[in-house]
Amino acid sequence: MPLIERHEAEAPNEPVLVVCLEGWIDAGLAAATATASLVEAIAPVPYATFSGDDLVDQRARRPRLRIDDGVRGEIAFSEPAVLVGADPLGAGVAFLIGPEPDYRWRAFADEVAELAEELEVRLVVGLGAFPTGVPHTRPVRLAATASDSTLARQVGFVAGSIDVPAGVGEVVGAACTAVGIPSVGLWARVPHYVSGMPYAPGALALVEGLAALSGLVVDTDELRASAEVTRRRVDTLIAESEEHAALVRRLEEQSDDGFEEGGVLGDLQGGEPLPSGDELAAELERYLRGDG
Repeated sequence: MPLIERHEAEAPNEPVLVVCLEGWIDAGLAAATATASLVEAIAPVPYATFSGDDLVDQRARRPRLRIDDGVRGEIAFSEPAVLVGADPLGAGVAFLIGPEPDYRWRAFADEVAELAEELEVRLVVGLGAFPTGVPHTRPVRLAATASDSTLARQVGFVAGSIDVPAGVGEVVGAACTAVGIPSVGLWARVPHYVSGMPYAPGALALVEGLAALSGLVVDTDELRASAEVTRRRVDTLIAESEEHAALVRRLEEQSDDGFEEGGVLGDLQGGEPLPSGDELAAELERYLRGDG
């Protein structure tokens, strides 16, 4: 059985392929929010659908059943798909969205690469976000996982060598690079203490990074307004606790000195003990729910 079913949508002209598959690291839902904003603005149409039966564990990602007055209706299965459209100036855009496959990653990536060749994709851009020791009071910076050093330098990167678990988006990027299409993952560095709640500044950074890298025209007014609201709400809560304010000040000092603590914030040396990111995150979540 083939992994892919093509639809009758017209192929855009030399599109950028934006990859955002659910199920991998997405601190603050930055990638999901960025993708949703782009899809809403561009209104793409289905170009191809991948077989969920062959790629997705349906017990882990159960389909959604619609019931009307006790009568079973549509059953919606979750499956990866490629949507196509264009920005306001007519530049082509394609989206690879849906669940990250549970099976057959290499076959899936090869199918995507073949489809990217068919569409004459000029650049593959993956979106993601990871939690790290940065303050919310500074602009969100991006880090790259790129097919070449030129792309990595355009975005910015974490210096040095490290082995990390990979998402299927990176496998797709590598497969596309193998057939001659440059690829880059854009990763928003999200403050670890807000990574468990929607963080619009991270989404805004991803959309702006995509636009700068690809030349796409994207309206960011709504995301920018949401990012400002988010920052003000976090400011309000942190101002109520000297301990939390001290944590943010320490992170600001590290950020301004060019130092970031990767992953979960470690033991900060000097001064009084500071609250962990978990404690601050829990208070932020209570505050945003209206329980604080």
